[in-house]
Amino acid sequence: MAMTKALSIAVLDDYQGVAAGAADWSSLADARAVFFRDHVADREQLVARLLPFDIVVAMRERTAFDAETIGCLPNLKMIATVGKWNAAIDMEAAKRRGVVVSGTEGGGPYGPAALTWALVLAITRHIVAEVNSVRAGGWQVGVGVDLEGKTLGLLGLGNLGSVIAGYGVAFGMRCIAWSQNLTAEKAQAVGVEAVSKDELFRRADVLSVHLKLSDRSRGLVGAREIALMKPSAYLVNTSRGPIVDEAALVTALQSRRIAGAALDVFDPEPLAQDHPFRSLPNVLATPHVGYVTENTYAMAYRQMVEDIEAWRAGAPIRVLNP
Repeated sequence: MAMTKALSIAVLDDYQGVAAGAADWSSLADARAVFFRDHVADREQLVARLLPFDIVVAMRERTAFDAETIGCLPNLKMIATVGKWNAAIDMEAAKRRGVVVSGTEGGGPYGPAALTWALVLAITRHIVAEVNSVRAGGWQVGVGVDLEGKTLGLLGLGNLGSVIAGYGVAFGMRCIAWSQNLTAEKAQAVGVEAVSKDELFRRADVLSVHLKLSDRSRGLVGAREIALMKPSAYLVNTSRGPIVDEAALVTALQSRRIAGAALDVFDPEPLAQDHPFRSLPNVLATPHVGYVTENTYAMAYRQMVEDIEAWRAGAPIRVLNP
């Protein structure tokens, strides 16, 4: 399947304009890469943009490639995506159309973990409100929440959840966790108590979500689960937006049913201009930047170039839809 034809490559959602310098695209001889800094959500507009391209480079789940979209792109031969999975790509539909999807090894848990803990500290110590007060000429406006002695609830205890558990312990917190496959032995190995799902939501002072997006996790945090939380509790989500029922969370935040939420992920993204998360005073929202670090980007784009080179040579690597 060695390719000799000049390739056209669309690099999508390059918000910061850094993709061109993050990897050596010149190594892709006879290929032309076009870098798009804006996000296109409308299917018709997206298809019109991508029709001429052979390859799409996708940054995580920023752009959806469902069966209909893939079916409207007859020139599409390959998708290179960041990570070992991408819930926004219909892998089977791509396979049926002969489109190879290749991923990357991932950037490790520490970039997203650092952002997660920054959000925990920022929302419990009211950092944004205090900074805004100083900028406006004022002074202290709130009383912070102590983390020592509080309970950190982890919805998911994989690589990222385990790192966050370590941060919680370092700050003097008790750590509990639940997921469908979590065992008491695995939890104990990282100093965490395994509990039931309901107990997790009832006991947590800070509830942090660390699950992959799948059919099993989509909507897992709904109105029922949020209703179990303490009025003083905070919900933190740096995983994927669709894991949490946004309407239920908005209602809980508007009624002060919980103290607040710190969110880096949403459904859909980017957030609509009039979305309540942009204005609710008990929400701290960041624009899905958990994995947006220098090292992660350099590794991701470099490996996606490698994916394209390997596919072009007829020996695809890191294939997600074999």
